[in-house]
Amino acid sequence: MIFVERARHLRRHPGQIAFPGGAADPSDDGDPVRTALRELEEEIGVAAERVRIAGSLPDTHQPLNRFIITPIVGVLDEGTRFRVDGNEIAAVFAVPLEAVLADGAVYEDAAIAAARGKTMYAFDYEGRHVWGFTGRMLKSFVEAWNAPESALRGAVEAHF
Repeated sequence: MIFVERARHLRRHPGQIAFPGGAADPSDDGDPVRTALRELEEEIGVAAERVRIAGSLPDTHQPLNRFIITPIVGVLDEGTRFRVDGNEIAAVFAVPLEAVLADGAVYEDAAIAAARGKTMYAFDYEGRHVWGFTGRMLKSFVEAWNAPESALRGAVEAHF
């Protein structure tokens, strides 16, 4: 899985770990896949032709920003290189899929949940703490992957 670290100078979520992505642009024609592919190229330099779309996760509401987010899942061609934009994104890193899918890897973060007053999920990897909305998307991904006869799992595995 590919994650980005947001630049520290940004007004929203500075320094946080996230997935590549962002707001729709009129050029996307209301297509979440086009938005995801455009943002992927803008943020980390991955061209659309290097991505095979495997599916999407359920739309998720992000109340803080009043966004409805459609997480798109894609598989990158082997050997894909990244080019960090340096403006919105400070770093990019990969986490093995097996690490995310390991039992208990994505967990309910009781400390953050208590502070925020709602269930929050987190994932830790090599000193990085992934939480908040990204943690919620990870939880959704793991649930979709582990569902009986998972279409998402089948689509991802078909690309390996």
